[in-house]
Amino acid sequence: MFDRRLLTHFDWVLLLLVSLIAGIGILNLYSATSSWEAGSTPIFVKQFYWLSIGLGIALLLCLFDYRHLEYFAVPLYSLNVVLLVLVLVAGKTSMGATRWLNLGFFNLQPSELMKIMIIFILARYFNERDPILGFDLRELLTPFALLAVPTLLIMKQPDLGTAMLVIFIAASIGLFAGIRRRTLVTLGVLGMGAVFVGWRLLHGYQKERIRTFLNPERDPLGSGYHIIQSKIAVGSGGFFGKGFMQGTQSQLSFLPERHTDFAFSVFAEEWGFTGSLILLLLYLLLVSWGIYVARRANDRFGMYLALGVTAMLFWHIVVNLGMVIGLLPVVGVPLPLFSYGGTSMVTTMVGVGILLNISMRRFMF
Repeated sequence: MFDRRLLTHFDWVLLLLVSLIAGIGILNLYSATSSWEAGSTPIFVKQFYWLSIGLGIALLLCLFDYRHLEYFAVPLYSLNVVLLVLVLVAGKTSMGATRWLNLGFFNLQPSELMKIMIIFILARYFNERDPILGFDLRELLTPFALLAVPTLLIMKQPDLGTAMLVIFIAASIGLFAGIRRRTLVTLGVLGMGAVFVGWRLLHGYQKERIRTFLNPERDPLGSGYHIIQSKIAVGSGGFFGKGFMQGTQSQLSFLPERHTDFAFSVFAEEWGFTGSLILLLLYLLLVSWGIYVARRANDRFGMYLALGVTAMLFWHIVVNLGMVIGLLPVVGVPLPLFSYGGTSMVTTMVGVGILLNISMRRFMF
């Protein structure tokens, strides 16, 4: 039976922040795609549909106690791994990557869902164990295995950006759970060794992206074109920007992928430093509120869930903004609630629904 007290504890601040950022994102998509020829449903309208679906899912998630997720973590994680295997066997290939399952009415990207599932499974694992001195290397073997299986499957697609995010999310949860200092040093040494091994496992275009990141001007009309045009767009916005729908890089189609990976570049050109600062402050408030929800959670499982979702949002923001201004290689990571993408929007809103759920039940024992 639904407890009416939950409505009095509903987290309107979180919902307002999410709605505000998503609304600005839809307005930005309208500008970014305004020069496209009219035909099918406009991108910004599709984004509104996905936002509505995601919001509905988030509110539905509020109807049941999040603590039940601890019991479903293993089957949900296992199902997602099966879906990742199916992608490699019978997935839809687009632009040289096989990342989607064609379900008829929409394309499902299981790698996006794994960001949520890795939070579920690690929250359950760390909740069941609480070593006084922190986790040692032996105790971390199980989380490593749980992380390695989906990460390798995602890299096989190939999707380096999502694989990186899954690793970052898992590492954030693990660091908060507590790792012994000696174990951290050992992991650091192993990580440096993995960099050299990982370089040999990268595909040619992925290596080219890293070389381009180090020196974009080496191929300004080829692999370096995206990042050069993005930096021009961001820099040309100045302090107050060129005005809504007045950005030359986007309106004249110099900026590629301006509705997905480089949506922030369009916004920065049109609204300048001032608008960008406001948007970043909204994201800062969103991440800070996620940490606040984690601190108020009344059980360890809820705390780990909230931290995992907050880490997912944080790393998406950091990696995407690092990409568009040339601080990180271009790895195809969208800006949450801002870049166009159905599965990405729904995944983000599932995370928001979990945060709302935890915040609403902070008084229940």
